[in-house]
Amino acid sequence: MLGFCKYIFVTGGVTSSLGKGIVSASLAKLLQARGYSVTIQKLDPYINIDPGTLNPYEHGEVYVTEDGAETDLDLGHYERFLNVPTSQANNVTTGRIYETVIRKERNGEYGGKTVQVIPHITDEIKRRIKILGESGKYHVVLTEIGGTVGDIESLPYIEAVRQLKYELGDNNSIVVHLTLVPYLASAGELKTKPTQHSVKLLLESGVQPDILVCRTSHKLPQEVRAKIAQFCNLKVSAVIESRDAETIYDVPLLMKKEQLDIVTLEKLNLPFGSEPNLTEWKSFLHKLKNPTEEVKIGLVGKYVELKDAYKSINEALIHAGAYHECKVNIIDIHSEDLNDENIERVLSEVQGILVAPGFGQRGIEGKIKAVQYAREHKIPFLGICLGMQMATIEFARNVLGFKEANSTEFDKKSPYPVIDMMESQKAVTQLGGTMRLGAYPCKILPNTKAFELYHSELISERHRHRYEFNNQFKEEFEKNGIIFSGINPDNQLIEILEYPENPFFVGVQFHPEYKSTVENPHPLFMGFVKAVMEYNHQ
Repeated sequence: MLGFCKYIFVTGGVTSSLGKGIVSASLAKLLQARGYSVTIQKLDPYINIDPGTLNPYEHGEVYVTEDGAETDLDLGHYERFLNVPTSQANNVTTGRIYETVIRKERNGEYGGKTVQVIPHITDEIKRRIKILGESGKYHVVLTEIGGTVGDIESLPYIEAVRQLKYELGDNNSIVVHLTLVPYLASAGELKTKPTQHSVKLLLESGVQPDILVCRTSHKLPQEVRAKIAQFCNLKVSAVIESRDAETIYDVPLLMKKEQLDIVTLEKLNLPFGSEPNLTEWKSFLHKLKNPTEEVKIGLVGKYVELKDAYKSINEALIHAGAYHECKVNIIDIHSEDLNDENIERVLSEVQGILVAPGFGQRGIEGKIKAVQYAREHKIPFLGICLGMQMATIEFARNVLGFKEANSTEFDKKSPYPVIDMMESQKAVTQLGGTMRLGAYPCKILPNTKAFELYHSELISERHRHRYEFNNQFKEEFEKNGIIFSGINPDNQLIEILEYPENPFFVGVQFHPEYKSTVENPHPLFMGFVKAVMEYNHQ
């Protein structure tokens, strides 16, 4: 058990999407590299209990933790940077805060008092923040507050931070405020007023930022830093430049150059320790930026026009590509647009096909056509969750001759329901948090592609689904060449299928992308990218 814990609160101003998650993950990485045990928490101001029921167009991908929490996609960045699993405690929403407070009120835990934002909501926020710090596992807890200072939704969180700063005492917590310093081309200069107004809003809430991280497209001259420091009650050393980076993985090194970790440790009264050990990180970046070859992988999905919808898959392909010193060019292919007329033209340009996860009927037939094209042309194929299910439907229709094969998600009357709702899901009526979620074991058969990649007979992977392969059809599939190489040992659910007629044809019911990190690229993605490279050499 560690004897102390310090807190860092990261807020944002001026505009959303400035990169609070990446800055938080980068600062945490630098502190971790100096020997500190660090975790990051995300507080989301929306009233949903979690993002699990949100449309990807609303919120990007839903990231799933080991313990089955459906969380904000920023937790994926935290894990990819720190190589440490997060949990339910690392993501808190306003909906969950209010749900807890209302339940306590109904149970009479407030002794008949009037329940108010202050102190009851802010007390619950503070309790959630301190859960990780009081666990005894961490030296430092970073808490990223979603939204922008000044948002009505964010006010209780800022108030909770104000109270905590006082309660924790001097040198035990700091506020890092991320803001924007835009460059006006017409004036030919950087403008500091948005940052000044953002800090003013924070000050009106009783919170003085300790460090300013200024997002900018241009170099921040010393005189501009001095001006910001003067108007925001800071030393110049606490004004940090955050220039637009080539990749998100450059940001830790850029923040190190700006001495963000040094300033943070000074303000928290913590020893600097040794110089951050970023050898592996730099090696990854070198490979990422100096590939020896390039490949194109078609990502077939329903939400490809939204950059964040398949964030973890994109990053997992980057990790695997860097491992093989190969630049992976991801070609986004909208499954709804794929048809018999254009499929040859679209897919003949790629050396690998990945059919992505998703829910609902839209774009399903395009995904099935993509699987068929990969199987018939022996193009390396990876199907994830719904992508794996589409592989079984395609095989049933075009190899087994079950032309009406389908999933009961899309056709409840299909005579060949090769994909069916899990028995445990059939009585479920609520949507939120009720799927098969989190880590489950999978037993791998020897002498299979999966065993070759994992080098293990028992693995654990994260899930997010309601439907599964219907084992009534298992024998028929096996007779025709499919190998079910991964099976859940507890309930016999199919986890991995392979078609050995093709050099690489793998479908998985779980989400391997959630476990890929910079330091540990996922074996399935490494195997897939390697197969794509070999196909490209033909």
